[in-house]
Amino acid sequence: MEHRGRTRPRRRLPGLVRARDGRLQLLGERHPPCPAREPVRRGAGRAPDARSRVHRARRSVAPGRRPAAHRVHDLPARPLSGGLVTTTEWLVCDGCAAMIYGRRFARAGRICPECGWHAPLTAPQRLASLLDPGSVRTLELVVADADLPEFTDLRPYSDRLRDARARTGLAEAVVCARGRIDDNPVVVAAMDFRFLGGSLGTAVGEAVTRAAEIALRERTPLLIVTASGGARMQEGILSLMQMAKTSQALGQLDEAGVLTVSLITDPTYGGVAASFATSTDVIIAEPRARLGFAGRRVIEQTIRETLPAGFQTAEFLLEHGVIDMIRSRAELRATLARLLSVASRRPVSDDRAPAPQPAGPALITDADRLPERDPWLCVRAARRLGRPTTLDHVAMLVDGFDELHGDRSSADCPALVAGLGRFEGVPVVVIGTQKGHDGAELAARNYGMPSPAGYRKAARVMRLAAKLGLPVITLIDTAGAHPGVDAERHGQAVAIAQNLVLMAGLPVPVVAVVTGEGGSGGALALTVADRILMCENAVYSVISAEGCAAILWKDPAAAPLAATALRVDARSLLRLGIVDGVVPEPGEGAETDPVAASEALRAALAQTLGELLPLDQMTLVTARRARFRRFGSDTAVLVDPAAAGRPDRVVSR
Repeated sequence: MEHRGRTRPRRRLPGLVRARDGRLQLLGERHPPCPAREPVRRGAGRAPDARSRVHRARRSVAPGRRPAAHRVHDLPARPLSGGLVTTTEWLVCDGCAAMIYGRRFARAGRICPECGWHAPLTAPQRLASLLDPGSVRTLELVVADADLPEFTDLRPYSDRLRDARARTGLAEAVVCARGRIDDNPVVVAAMDFRFLGGSLGTAVGEAVTRAAEIALRERTPLLIVTASGGARMQEGILSLMQMAKTSQALGQLDEAGVLTVSLITDPTYGGVAASFATSTDVIIAEPRARLGFAGRRVIEQTIRETLPAGFQTAEFLLEHGVIDMIRSRAELRATLARLLSVASRRPVSDDRAPAPQPAGPALITDADRLPERDPWLCVRAARRLGRPTTLDHVAMLVDGFDELHGDRSSADCPALVAGLGRFEGVPVVVIGTQKGHDGAELAARNYGMPSPAGYRKAARVMRLAAKLGLPVITLIDTAGAHPGVDAERHGQAVAIAQNLVLMAGLPVPVVAVVTGEGGSGGALALTVADRILMCENAVYSVISAEGCAAILWKDPAAAPLAATALRVDARSLLRLGIVDGVVPEPGEGAETDPVAASEALRAALAQTLGELLPLDQMTLVTARRARFRRFGSDTAVLVDPAAAGRPDRVVSR
């Protein structure tokens, strides 16, 4: 219906309609002037039942308080203390089209209470929301415009820059600052999508690089908050060079052992995604944030295919091993504080009551003190579903555990968990295989058999431990590496081999504990350690007893005989020198009292780490390599004819 010369209908009927300016208006009610609309990306759009949702929300408002509804992006930014936006207006969520009261929306950190959609934050708002009050020290960015490229599309590039600065009040698309998160120092570079889509130009690249150099000079962790459409085309090839410049700056932080963290916000694409956004030690994403090299529309037009729902979202990327974790804004500060605290390597005092000490010794190192047991009974005991899993032990023993996901390549293996936390106040990395307590959990965890992605995830986290100087604890309970077509296609043997090489040279203390089954190379890939411990009812073998019986006895029923011949039990392995100590188990086994089993493991780990932590890197690596060099060293001699008669050359034994 057209109303010439009028801005609203003659009849003042109740209800919401969409006005010509694109906002929702209440018929018959004067609306405040429309704020200047910014060229900001729209959200996911209305749901199919958006109209009914809007009317339901309108009817829920108290009589006499009819709302004036705006889209979230239409709101003017009126910062309060804390940097968030407040308003008394009613809003329409860009994610689900629900009506939201403005003050409630602002108090929630600009998160929709209905669907959890995270509205964009400006760079100053982001700094205020993450850093401790009073700790923000903004690093002034002075931009030289004398050498701006004379680039003109529909408008001169210089005009676009001038307008972006006037509209945002920023010098460029990034704001850098020093600050603290829960009193942990950090250098932050926060991007602002309002400024030319957060595009990566020379000034942005220089600001991020200088922030990294400050972090390097002060040995302070670096946090990068990304929001970008990609490289700034108006600056041509120089914008492309910023990808290399920022990446090498992060590489220098790697060499210096300084933690780097990126926080992915929506959207992060192109040159930013393919450089400093994904080159950090830990990648955190807000819910539904999109990350990718090419945008969805570009990909669909190129390959002529319809992409799956949720493609390139944080949830999609977590499943495919690209990011470490997804955190809501309400959780971000606490998560970042834990990561920064662990990276500081400072021990913290534990105010909890001391854990009850086991009645017997924390660790049995004399095989004669262990009772002789039928190895087949040990195999069956090691497989009981009630035994504590890696995550059970972590919940009991590790404070502030943050699990890291993915191999940064293609997948996140659910059979292997890895993360950072504190054991007895000491920052540690914990890596372990994960089974489950019932059929559904076992299936979801791939029965505790890691894929190549699992071993590559473990390797990535072990490299992080080496970089930060954190001791590594591995907990092993697996029948072996996952056998299958996909595992072979993705290089299962290579992934295991690479872990063996890596662990042999890790310059930090490594303690491995076989808590259940230690099956073949799949277990060994996590067991090249300074100290190898074993729970009393655990087993460790080159092959399963059933597999050995089927191959050598030609009868799987001969598994008990095979278990005895393979010497898989803790007593035999301690006597052989394969393990250094045995952790006692309560009652008839760990499953009878999981809490006591974890406390016994706590005592054993505390004793072992106490012996290793004072040792320097050279001593650790030399002793570890000598340990594994000894196995089988007296079984053969390699004669080198070229060494005959040479006193400086010896025959290798």
